Amino acid sequence: MTLIVAVSDNWGIGKDNDMLFRISSDLKRFREITTGHVVIMGRKTFESLPNKKPLPNRKNIVLTRDNKIKIEDATVVSNVREALDAAKTYEGAEVFIIGGEQVYKLFLDLCTTALVTKISGNPDSDVFMPNLDEDTNWKLTEESENYTCSGLDFRYLKYERK
Repeated sequence: MTLIVAVSDNWGIGKDNDMLFRISSDLKRFREITTGHVVIMGRKTFESLPNKKPLPNRKNIVLTRDNKIKIEDATVVSNVREALDAAKTYEGAEVFIIGGEQVYKLFLDLCTTALVTKISGNPDSDVFMPNLDEDTNWKLTEESENYTCSGLDFRYLKYERK
């Protein structure tokens, strides 16, 4: 499984149930990487999507404690085991963990790769991704050059489980 996330320098990922940054080239990259595959997300992440609709051309799995929620064109599950079982039904599809904070923490130990967009700056955040630079189970294996888009400096990082 692969975790994919955009973080600030202090590993912030969001504020008030919204992303910290909107970088068109990064959103395009996210779409290219995840299209045709399975994405697992929490309910709050789902509710932050445009029009609160599943991401197109992907198998959407939404993890929530509310067993009354029904989402058209998505599979709703209530725990990690159900999410993994649902993902297994899509043979040949890669599984991506796309947030939010609680879901990243729940699945971190099950992932082998983390694709991180690291954006310079530390805007006010209320949710965070665990800092992989401080986690001895993870190793930075690839780092892109620096890019700038919409006045934001960022780079792409790839971490792999040791």
